[in-house]
Amino acid sequence: MRHTVVELLVRLDNRNATNSGEMEKQIMNNNINQQTIKAGRVRSLFGAALLLVCAFGTVNMAGAQVTPPTTPDLIAVPAGNSAFLVGHAFGSQGYTCLPTSTGATAWNPAARPEATLFTDFFGHPVQIITHFQSINANPKPDVIPPLSGNATWQSSFDTSRVWAVKDKGIDPSSDIASCPHTGSIQCLLLKSVGNLKGPTGGSLLANTTFIQRLNTNGGAVPTTACTAGQTQLVPYTADYFFFRADN
Repeated sequence: MRHTVVELLVRLDNRNATNSGEMEKQIMNNNINQQTIKAGRVRSLFGAALLLVCAFGTVNMAGAQVTPPTTPDLIAVPAGNSAFLVGHAFGSQGYTCLPTSTGATAWNPAARPEATLFTDFFGHPVQIITHFQSINANPKPDVIPPLSGNATWQSSFDTSRVWAVKDKGIDPSSDIASCPHTGSIQCLLLKSVGNLKGPTGGSLLANTTFIQRLNTNGGAVPTTACTAGQTQLVPYTADYFFFRADN
């Protein structure tokens, strides 16, 4: 079948118009998809921000909700202080092998802590504190901070900090409900030796007076032979309860 030049041009123009329409539809669909993706990202970011704000509010209001377990008198917090926050820790105790006076080697029982503390928020763990060793940047008037630093807890929200040292400790025992895991690191009563507000005035941990480390599991000094200078990280979990003065 023969077609005139005009007919061919008309058909070609119609085909181009159809392709152009399809391309316009595809461009519109791509734009819609991109807008949907962007909207989803905005919703996700807003949701994450809302979660952090709510979590921060939960932490700030935690004082009315925290009920620490009963502990042996030796590590009980002195009267006049109340728990305002609890963090569930996941971390490690770092040990170093040192020479002994007899020429042998042994693991130094003093450990460097590294842990992250979480709180439960509607069934989801939210990071609230990091735990590590650092120089006491704001010691209390009667405290001479060691050059090796003190155990430190720093708020993940406002970077306020508390430095603390062991006051008393007990070995875990199956007979102690708040410290039942035999063979783990001690459960402790720690006393604040320094506090510091965050750079913008945040004070979540700035008024902490005492900390209880309870329900420890793992983290004990290694029992293996070692070479001087060798280091080892031993995983542990624990519950940290933070207290402040009632007045």
